[in-house]
Amino acid sequence: MLGMWRGRRKLLVASLALLFIPALTWLYLSVGSFQVKPLPLSPLEAQSSMAVGRRGEQKSLELRVRAVEEENHALRRDLSRTPRSSPARHPNSDHHGNQTRNHSEEGTGDNEGQKSAAVVGNRSDCVQQPMVDKCETIHVAIVCAGYNASRDVVTLVKSVLFHRRNPLHFHFITDSIAQQILSSLFHTWMVPAVKVDFYDADELKSEVSWIPNKHYSGIYGLMKLVLTKTLPSDLQRVIVLDTDITFATDIAELWAVFHKFKGQQVLGLVENQSDWYLGNLWKNHRPWPALGRGFNTGVILLLLDRLRKLRWEQMWRLTAERELMSMLSTSLADQVIHWNSPKKLRVKNKHVEFFRNLYLTFLEYDGNLLRRELFGCPSEADHNSENLQKTLSQLDEDDPCYEFRRERFTVHRTHLYFLHYEYEPSTDNTDVTLVAQLSMDRLQMLEAICKHWEGPISLALYLSDAEAQQFLRYAQGSEVLMSRGNVGYHIVYKEGQFYPVNLLRNVAMRHVNTPFMFLSDIDFLPMYGLYEYLRKSVLQLDMTSAKKALVVPAFETLRYRLSYPKSKAELLSQLDMGTLFTFRYHVWTKGHAPTNFAKWRTATTPYRVQWEADFEPYVMVRRDSPEYDRRFVGFGWNKVAHIMELDAQEYDFVVLPNAYMIHMPHAPSFDITKFRSNKQYRVCLKTLKEEFQQNMSRRYGFAALKYMTAENNS
Repeated sequence: MLGMWRGRRKLLVASLALLFIPALTWLYLSVGSFQVKPLPLSPLEAQSSMAVGRRGEQKSLELRVRAVEEENHALRRDLSRTPRSSPARHPNSDHHGNQTRNHSEEGTGDNEGQKSAAVVGNRSDCVQQPMVDKCETIHVAIVCAGYNASRDVVTLVKSVLFHRRNPLHFHFITDSIAQQILSSLFHTWMVPAVKVDFYDADELKSEVSWIPNKHYSGIYGLMKLVLTKTLPSDLQRVIVLDTDITFATDIAELWAVFHKFKGQQVLGLVENQSDWYLGNLWKNHRPWPALGRGFNTGVILLLLDRLRKLRWEQMWRLTAERELMSMLSTSLADQVIHWNSPKKLRVKNKHVEFFRNLYLTFLEYDGNLLRRELFGCPSEADHNSENLQKTLSQLDEDDPCYEFRRERFTVHRTHLYFLHYEYEPSTDNTDVTLVAQLSMDRLQMLEAICKHWEGPISLALYLSDAEAQQFLRYAQGSEVLMSRGNVGYHIVYKEGQFYPVNLLRNVAMRHVNTPFMFLSDIDFLPMYGLYEYLRKSVLQLDMTSAKKALVVPAFETLRYRLSYPKSKAELLSQLDMGTLFTFRYHVWTKGHAPTNFAKWRTATTPYRVQWEADFEPYVMVRRDSPEYDRRFVGFGWNKVAHIMELDAQEYDFVVLPNAYMIHMPHAPSFDITKFRSNKQYRVCLKTLKEEFQQNMSRRYGFAALKYMTAENNS
């Protein structure tokens, strides 16, 4: 193991002031007289007796360890008498916190004694830092697993991108969850001169799972040990980071430290600044053993080629087996300072204020601003970026509708599953996911929808980076939202002047995990029990094998406080009293007129209706149904075009007799205000409608002529 045993978080927070004192430490792996013997890879088992050969080997090992430890202590005494020389200026890696959930690494100072001599290089004088070539690629490795760590690592990446002047290559060791989230994020981020590779953490579990571990980070905290084996064999050096670190300077300054490695130096680490491991904080204090204060692995410099030559795999396994004979299991992690809890932001310390503000700045920093080119550095061709630029170059910038057309091709940075998500598939293949999209001004609807719909939900939220953090705090403070693990929150970050409503719908649809989906809007509250009613309808109407769109009749109220009807009879009563209305009957009758509300009042069985111009009901369909057309943004025709597409693909529209949903009142959206007040907006929408209809004719031929005829007659 790397040999760092960490203290308890509470006591280390008291040492935050010392935390930010640069303390970059060099570890010399001494291999001169110590020959590594091949060892079995299996864990040690607690046994009452051991083989004689094993006891002899252990005795020999202890003698060798003791000799190396004595050399280490002597070397440290010599260094303490050596005149201080001015070291390099260090980046902020020595004051960063470490991952608390997924990849803290554990070890003992004793382990370092077995294989290394530690030279503490704490310096404060500034000298010229070794230079990094302008276009040299900097390699960064990060272990990241789960939903929360995937969210935390974004702030780290932002801080690195903000300061960097070099191409970057991120190596992520991830579980399937983190890979899905981060691959989508980087694909849509499209940052020039940044390459990302993923390595399956599940394939590495067997390498470290034999080590008994009580820490809540689980085995992911041990996976840094196998980086020499995991990363490409031709990769010579790498900076290893925890996910909750924030950089205050160019990471190239840290990369430049590799130029100072000499001889057998293969690891760069930070000495722990706490007194915890010294064992003198109180009487009978018995911390885990460490070399001095121990070392923190939140930031590691690894010379991979030298470590491989030194047979690092065998070295750490030998150390681990030896220590487990007495320690039995690992239970601590490198705990220094984290920004993973609101409590950490309230720490009182004269140094921490600067770093708190730094962290909060990058937490809410607009990641779109980091899509900047590194001029003068050739980079690998990004086909997605090239195709996008080619498409955009074909648009006429003098076109009055240019901004509308451009929005169709805008790539919005997307963070899937912003919060923890759990879903257990049903066994009867009838499960239904509610799909909706929203912006910050509709956040208050989430709790109400969760109370009305107990099934899975897929939501796309259009937010800025700062708003995403506000949403996070809102969700974490809501008992209703935190009690629901089957809600997928997908953040689509703001860019451009339009609300990309159909892109948001498509994002939410793509991450539906059920066979069916109910395409709703955030302003609607479904009736109580609609989730189970739709599941039963799947079986009754043979939804699995037929192309059907089940229509849920839509109503509305103008009252902000509504006694929500518990049954169809109660709804009809409120409809007759004027408390409820059929949806948009007074401003857009055509949108829902084909539902035939008069027939619905007395219907007891599902009934078919025909498509008509401008029909835009809310429907349940199969998951493989067509997506929404992205050319329609903001207000107007976004749902109409989708229903037209369903009809062109020969979907039957079937109205459910005992289903309903109610639209709740809200202030007019910014986009509908633009539609009503801006003539050019309406002209461009009409142009886009005509182009869509022409595309339908080309795709569906003669069958699509009815759409143009219906539009002309309406």
